[in-house]
Amino acid sequence: MDDDLARARLTELGRSARLRLGELRASFDDVVEALRDSNADDEHDPEGRTIAVDRSMIDTLAKDAEAQLAAVDAALARLDAGTYGVCERCGAPIADGRLEARPTATVCTDCARAT
Repeated sequence: MDDDLARARLTELGRSARLRLGELRASFDDVVEALRDSNADDEHDPEGRTIAVDRSMIDTLAKDAEAQLAAVDAALARLDAGTYGVCERCGAPIADGRLEARPTATVCTDCARAT
């Protein structure tokens, strides 16, 4: 995969993950703020999810976005170092199709299958 194309795709993935992370943090803050102003006994409300479930779900999604950001940053560092697209396990090139599908891939398809 061309370095400029890879950098553009990774930059866009990072931008998207940062945006999603910001939205999730704002949602988490909204849930916490709503709880602060509420006297609700949501643990015994048969009408829907609890506030704890909402907070847990938002926290899980935020951790996923943070992991994606870390993977993007690592991929950009590999791009800068000239090792992007090289399998970290066997040293073989990672196929362009795999990098298109998973721009942050660190291993080739053979090594990925072996895990």
